[in-house]
Amino acid sequence: MNKRLQKARKLIKEKNLDAIIIVGRPNTIYNSGFTGSTSVLLIGLEKAWLVVDFRYTIQAKEQAFEGIEVVEQQESFYKTINGLISDNSIGNIGFEGNVLTFSEYQKMKISLTKAKSLVNLEGSIDMLRLIKDSEEIECIQQAVLLGDRVFDHIVKFIKPGMKETEVAAEIEYMMKKLGARGPSFETIVAAGHRSAMCHGTATDNIIKAGDAVVLDFGLIYRNYCSDMTRTIFIGEPDKELKKIYDIVRKAQEAALSGIVSGMKASDADKIARDIITEAGFGDAFGHSLGHGVGVEIHEEPRLSAKSEDILTDGMVFSVEPGIYVEGLGGVRIEDMVVLEGGRPRNFTTSIKDMIIV
Repeated sequence: MNKRLQKARKLIKEKNLDAIIIVGRPNTIYNSGFTGSTSVLLIGLEKAWLVVDFRYTIQAKEQAFEGIEVVEQQESFYKTINGLISDNSIGNIGFEGNVLTFSEYQKMKISLTKAKSLVNLEGSIDMLRLIKDSEEIECIQQAVLLGDRVFDHIVKFIKPGMKETEVAAEIEYMMKKLGARGPSFETIVAAGHRSAMCHGTATDNIIKAGDAVVLDFGLIYRNYCSDMTRTIFIGEPDKELKKIYDIVRKAQEAALSGIVSGMKASDADKIARDIITEAGFGDAFGHSLGHGVGVEIHEEPRLSAKSEDILTDGMVFSVEPGIYVEGLGGVRIEDMVVLEGGRPRNFTTSIKDMIIV
């Protein structure tokens, strides 16, 4: 895991700094391995320190990557960091400007009296996570495969008369039973007219014959997220919903076939969007084609119509076109892929044939 410290130190040098301070949980997990709820990570050009309170000292020592010294805070986090800055002649320090609240920044600025300057790095520290290494890719693959197993179970479980919340509870129960830490976001189960809601988290709505049911869920496995969506039907669906399903599947398959490394993320979005628009449903596809997935469920790159990101080998992202018609229902199909050798490799194995239960 020293490679991650090396990446952080490369950023420190590029920004003409002496160190960076990390407090955001995703960047803390990525750069230190520590999963507790509170800490401050200080990475210098030669040394790195993870400052925790008494509750987490033992856990931090067990989890921290090689090359990171665990320090139990005295009086406060920033007073402890201030001492480390003084003892190690650290002057110019970068911080996560996109993470810290203004009040937290003020507290840090007042407390770090030994720092020469505090430099707002915006989202630069997040970008260290953009290209996944082989260990990350393997963790994500396993997370996705667990999701496939959950889906296989839920297709056999779901029945007319169940509440959406009942199905969501079963999904999350199976995640944990199979070894996941838990869901990576609030599980979406949206049936009937509610399937037209892009983010229709589960309610007491009763699933009925003829409903389209959008199942969008993910889990966390070894600190990495998965994300998948399938739309299934409870009994014979409306002809228009069948038509929509075929269009969404065609759009997704075209995107999976057409995406290549070096492509603009906006052009990837355009592949699917053009097919949906030509079919007359352009206004019903209101979200982007996909998003990066890793330690966080939503991270870079962004596969949207306005994105300026360039897709590169090692990036992991979702491919999830959808059509949503108010009063009728909606369809979304989502897989997760990694770019390897210039092409997407699909992590997701669940079938995309229309499923009627």
